[in-house]
Amino acid sequence: MQRKLNLMILSILLILSPAWAQESNNKGVITASSITPPSQQQVSNQAQAPAVPVATPAVLAAASAPSFTPVDTEATRYTLGPDDVVAIQIQRHPEFSGTFPVNLEGKIQMQFAGDIDVTGLTKKELADKIAKLVSNYVINPEVDVTILEYRSKYYLVIGEVGRPGKYYMRSETTTVKDAIVEAGLPMVSAAMRKCSLITPAKNGKVKTKKVNIYDILYGGNLNKNIEMRPGDTLYVPATVMAKTFRVIAPITEPVSSAASAQTGLDTLNTRPTTTGRTRY
Repeated sequence: MQRKLNLMILSILLILSPAWAQESNNKGVITASSITPPSQQQVSNQAQAPAVPVATPAVLAAASAPSFTPVDTEATRYTLGPDDVVAIQIQRHPEFSGTFPVNLEGKIQMQFAGDIDVTGLTKKELADKIAKLVSNYVINPEVDVTILEYRSKYYLVIGEVGRPGKYYMRSETTTVKDAIVEAGLPMVSAAMRKCSLITPAKNGKVKTKKVNIYDILYGGNLNKNIEMRPGDTLYVPATVMAKTFRVIAPITEPVSSAASAQTGLDTLNTRPTTTGRTRY
């Protein structure tokens, strides 16, 4: 009985084996007959597909490079004016070369060429003008112009700064920050939030603009770092406490002198006087 049952199971397995093999072949095995060649339309679509750009090192570097704002050459260039001094060199012709100061009329006096108006000209424009003038005496002149002294443009910084005075400019404009640094920075007695930029006008009217130097220097607010032009004056006033002390200082000076004579110390009790008394 058991033997018959085993033979029956073996027979069933032999009958089902070809079917299982065919199913496995259809699911997991790729035969040559199962590969369908692409149609002409699919090939055409692939040919018309746009090419994907390759990210080369040059492309990546250009994409990651920071964008810079070009320098305003109109503001940084320097135009000549009275009191400037220029050196003019004409190659192979020393008789035309030399150092020439610009007079109050804005002209230089050059041998053979006479008086040349240089007001408002840059170095390049002056070189072209001189080359045209001396071309009557020199064939194809090569002219080089060098500015030796910048003295036609200046601004003033007055008030509570380390070095108040007159400062010459090497461009058409400068900034309040650069001007205050050039003048030695504000003193302790300066009212930095109440500064003024005074601009003279041609019609006689004066324009005054408030400037907060504290925000510019210590707050990092460069939006308030306004431009200064030739002839402008930056005024840094003193604080109320500093003004008050300067008013009462002459009044208290006799009392301070008498106290120093009695104690041997000044009014601030910081150093002995020349009387040689004991320091407290």
